[in-house]
Amino acid sequence: MDLHDLTYWQNKAATLDIGQQAFINGEFVDAKNGATFESINPAMGVKLADVAACQQEDIDLAVAAARTSFDSGLWSRMHPRDRKKRLLNLAGLIEQHREELALLETLDMGKPIGDALLYDLPETANCFAWYAEAIDKQYDEIAPTGADVLATITREPVGVVAAVVPWNYPLMIGAWKAAAALAVGNSVILKPAEQSSLSALRLAALAAQADIPDGVFNVVPGMGAVAGKALGLHADVDCISFTGSTATGKRFMEYSGQSNLKRIWLECGGKSPHIVFEDCPDLDKAAQAVAIGIFSNQGEVCIAGSRLYVQESIYDVFMNKVTACARRMHPGNPLDPKSNMGAMVDERQMRKVLSYIEDGIRQGAQLRLGGQQVHFDTGGYFIEPTIFDCDRQNLSIVSEEIFGPVLAAQKFNTEAQAIALANDSPYGLGSGVWTANLGRAHRMSRQLRAGLVWVNCYFDGDITVPFGGVKQSGFGRDKSLHALDKYSDLKTTWFSLGSS
Repeated sequence: MDLHDLTYWQNKAATLDIGQQAFINGEFVDAKNGATFESINPAMGVKLADVAACQQEDIDLAVAAARTSFDSGLWSRMHPRDRKKRLLNLAGLIEQHREELALLETLDMGKPIGDALLYDLPETANCFAWYAEAIDKQYDEIAPTGADVLATITREPVGVVAAVVPWNYPLMIGAWKAAAALAVGNSVILKPAEQSSLSALRLAALAAQADIPDGVFNVVPGMGAVAGKALGLHADVDCISFTGSTATGKRFMEYSGQSNLKRIWLECGGKSPHIVFEDCPDLDKAAQAVAIGIFSNQGEVCIAGSRLYVQESIYDVFMNKVTACARRMHPGNPLDPKSNMGAMVDERQMRKVLSYIEDGIRQGAQLRLGGQQVHFDTGGYFIEPTIFDCDRQNLSIVSEEIFGPVLAAQKFNTEAQAIALANDSPYGLGSGVWTANLGRAHRMSRQLRAGLVWVNCYFDGDITVPFGGVKQSGFGRDKSLHALDKYSDLKTTWFSLGSS
């Protein structure tokens, strides 16, 4: 067995069992009306499976199952040590089946198998294990009061949580939401993106194997405009946790107002600035981080450093280094462990990215590298790394989220100018700063309007720190203990102790 061999993964893919049904109340079921949608392998443009397309009646069944399981207390009032044990079992099963799960993600959405196996799956398993371990380590509170009363503050699960996740990191982001919500004691309905549903369906089978009770964890594949909307408008869903586009996030806010005022937690789009000062401590390391920060996962990353600002005195030297790094990042067969870029998730996304590249050229940006679709012979959807030199902010490739391997670079002179350029965006998710000046690093971190700031690195992180943005990148946080607050209600109980 050689995990670094293309043939190994090709053979494994040929014998892979692909689940196609929704998972509701502990059973795999077809959509009630038999509706399906095609899951397409974006590296070849061919169908993988016909997946159940859940409709309103299927969502109703899933919500009813989640509500019944929650109200029964079988999970919501289960002893914390028992919830912990079962989520740890699930984490172990994810680790045990990591090759199969990684392969499903690679076939379904086009990411390199090496990335899925070495990053996505370990992060997914660790997320479930970490939140499992947190279950019996969270304490409630007693308020300071007079001696004749006792006031307790307890955290309780909100009820039925719908997790609506994107197609770029299907399992990992699904875990960020589902693991935290389950740890608190909620019942969860996971709605994967229609472009990448297969790994979520396999996760459902593993959850059942881990003895997560029926109805506590459900998976409802389907189109966002149907299944996602039905969850958003459902009066018996208590919470929606969503990661995806800002436009869709705004629709979920509307759905909440039109239904039961369910709480909505959003992690939306990004157009993250990556800022390199002339005193950068290591230009080679920074150039590599810039290239990885925009071209990894084919640029389909919400926190991709898609806007690069470089101090004018080092612009030419630094951009040559970034370009050299980008030339080493070749789109290739996602099943080949040597590939460091894969295919765009589908033809529609590829066409969208190519149209932005055309807009950039038409609007006067200078194309430094790439800009083309490649590997036509495969039938897949591949775009090479693309770099533009830009001279103004109002270019569409600078101002709008592309979600593809397109880097827009500009010069700046002063620190104040860098801050103004970086903050000139409706988004506020990630940001990066490269400088040897500690004072500058602190000033930049304080003044950048972003939920995450990396200093002399990019993309680094851990389950222990929050992930999320500001402005139109959303609100609320995934990861860390802070995420538990999204899925909890605070209850105050006031006891009058009276006289003895």
